[in-house]
Amino acid sequence: MNMKTIEKAQIYHNTHNPLLPPKHHMPDVEAHVMSDGRLYLYGSYDACKKEYCSNFYRVASTADMENWKISGKVMKGTDVPWFDKDAGVEESQGEPTPFIRKMMEEMEKNPELDYFGTAAEKELEALLYAPDCMEKDGKYYLYFCMVDGSEGVAVSESPDGTFGSFVRLPCKGIDPAVFLDEDGKAYYFWGQFSANGVMLNDDCRSFDSDRVVHGLVTEQEHYFHEGFSMRKIGNTYYAVFADIEHGKPTSLGYATAKSPLGPFSYGGVIIDNSGCDPSTWNNHGSIECFQGQWYVFYHRSRRNTKINRRVCAEKIEILPDGRIPEVLMTSQGPGAPFEPEERMYGFQACGCFGKCYIDYDAHSGEEYLKVTKDGDRAVFRYLSLKTLPQSVEIRSRGRAGIDICLNDVYVGGGEITENGKTVFLLDCSRIDSLQAEIELVFKQVEELELNSMVFHVS
Repeated sequence: MNMKTIEKAQIYHNTHNPLLPPKHHMPDVEAHVMSDGRLYLYGSYDACKKEYCSNFYRVASTADMENWKISGKVMKGTDVPWFDKDAGVEESQGEPTPFIRKMMEEMEKNPELDYFGTAAEKELEALLYAPDCMEKDGKYYLYFCMVDGSEGVAVSESPDGTFGSFVRLPCKGIDPAVFLDEDGKAYYFWGQFSANGVMLNDDCRSFDSDRVVHGLVTEQEHYFHEGFSMRKIGNTYYAVFADIEHGKPTSLGYATAKSPLGPFSYGGVIIDNSGCDPSTWNNHGSIECFQGQWYVFYHRSRRNTKINRRVCAEKIEILPDGRIPEVLMTSQGPGAPFEPEERMYGFQACGCFGKCYIDYDAHSGEEYLKVTKDGDRAVFRYLSLKTLPQSVEIRSRGRAGIDICLNDVYVGGGEITENGKTVFLLDCSRIDSLQAEIELVFKQVEELELNSMVFHVS
């Protein structure tokens, strides 16, 4: 099977968050190091205006967490032979859980809320939701789910596709995950609110429905919402999933077990994307060790919507006792802190509070920080302070006042009164740290588009 990708691959140089270019919205990422040594990202792909995902997948990969290859479309939902446009994934979810009942009550009180996309018109048929991929015996198996609730597997001889030879699996739901254990046995997981798991047959394209284990992790016991993902560290199996401990599924949490089919004990939250956008609703991702460093891969919403999600990554630590401490979202991502003289872009803000959010200019293809109200705040993590900056240059459009704080200390500010470049002198003499969290506080806003900023040391 020597299939080629449908579109020419792109190369993107970047070490910061978000990982991929502004036009690529890849959420729900499963990260895997394949036998060629490269790290591959398998996710869904937001391309609709109102609905999650799209009817195609792309794959991104890197050999160094710096140079990213983004594939063309490696699979299309319209090629799946069994897709039923009249069916719906909601039919497979069973009775509403306490969390869902609460959300439904809020929606009844506030009809404008649409947490789940159920009221949104499907903009494309054959939508493909979150996938996962496994390499075994020289072949790559891509497990996928669709808007009709069906789940299946496609095969390729290359980790970045194209994927074909579709086989439907005997289950219904969302968010398939696959795990290949050290003994060669492979396990398949899926489900929302309550995760299911089963050992795959040797063909990796079927399983015995009578052997399915239900309730591996649940909403009630583990804060499980959706997006089950499995890794093994030492002799411990880690289930990573969208976690509702903080009130909605903006967190990635984890649970551990001594067997891939449980029982699992809840471990805690790894990361929460609350604050990445005023309308952020969910999170979905994975953990993976690449070149000796563990990372958590997750997504952030953009444009004041619950969609337009972009993949991000943070370094994490696995403690000797197996715990994973919670980490904050950062702008630096897997790279080093931003250095003075290095340009930091508005779309790299890792916290948007008030009414500000990351917007997109379709004509230029660029993202920027859109500030609309007095009191809006934006946070960037982290700036290296090995040498203290003396000024900051801000490139923007519009008018607003701005206070600039490093590690909660006011260091400068003033008025942005015209388009182009504004320079503010800084007093960083009270800062005693090797790196800083940057907080921008806006006032007297007449609408501002912040493109970028550079901290200068002279």
